[in-house]
Amino acid sequence: MSAFNAIGEEREIDRDEFTPGNEPQPTWCPGCGDFGVLKALKQALPEVGRNPEEVLTVTGIGCSGKLNSYLDSYGFHTIHGRSLPVARAAKLANPELEVVAAGGDGDGYGIGGNHFIHTARENHDMTYIVFNNEVFGLTKGQTSPTSPKGHKSKTQPSGSAKTPIRPLSQSLNAGAGYIARTAAVNPNQAKEIIKEAIEYDGFAHIDFLTQCPTWNKDAKQYVPYVDIQDSDDYDHDIHDRTEASQMMFETENKLYEGEVLTGRYYVDDESPSYQQEKQAIGEMPDEPLVERYFDDDYEWERSYDLLDRHK
Repeated sequence: MSAFNAIGEEREIDRDEFTPGNEPQPTWCPGCGDFGVLKALKQALPEVGRNPEEVLTVTGIGCSGKLNSYLDSYGFHTIHGRSLPVARAAKLANPELEVVAAGGDGDGYGIGGNHFIHTARENHDMTYIVFNNEVFGLTKGQTSPTSPKGHKSKTQPSGSAKTPIRPLSQSLNAGAGYIARTAAVNPNQAKEIIKEAIEYDGFAHIDFLTQCPTWNKDAKQYVPYVDIQDSDDYDHDIHDRTEASQMMFETENKLYEGEVLTGRYYVDDESPSYQQEKQAIGEMPDEPLVERYFDDDYEWERSYDLLDRHK
């Protein structure tokens, strides 16, 4: 067993292990969709054989940032929009750790948008859950990057003049290998999608629709919803990039027309992860970096020993 990651023999995991012993009282509003994310994550982690000592949840600022306060695992609460670079560093240092990053639509698609694009492009092996409620919730209802055109808020009292971003399409264009959308009102699908995302070897992006009954009453409860994998009206090959792109475009249009489509949109089973590519070219050791901290005999390398001097 590693002295760092506490990963030991396989055993049956109970979902209650992910509930803190001294459970904090959630401060999410009654009816908030964030409860659905927490429940689905607690259900998915045991099913992939992970225990609390094998999981790191990295969160940003916002209502979603409270996730690791209510989940018994390693946790890191970052500054606004910076959950992904911290998550990437942790995964590269200890690849055996299951890393789940989380943030809101303002945190992930706005303030942290640049990190989102490049983490997807580099295909880092982690799961990224974006709590998408189409509004800045914790700061009391400002317009976010996913707020629909015409949405009125404190920052856009006459209605937003901007077309919202398309997070699914943006994720595909950036290079994410697993892309899905689910909703808090569909707990069974949410659990299965999170489970698949965790098991995926690469960057898995989940756009998780989380209703905000306090600050975004326009979005209601994201119902009725349609699972595109179960509907006879929709049929696309999730391994075909072109078909996935077309399905995403239709899904993103329909959301603002009142029809909620959810499901798996794209899965790339061939692209290597960032870690695999770095190891293939000799720029990353096979031995996890964190193991060196527990080896008293390890002779540390310094950058000036590895690089040629400039002449």
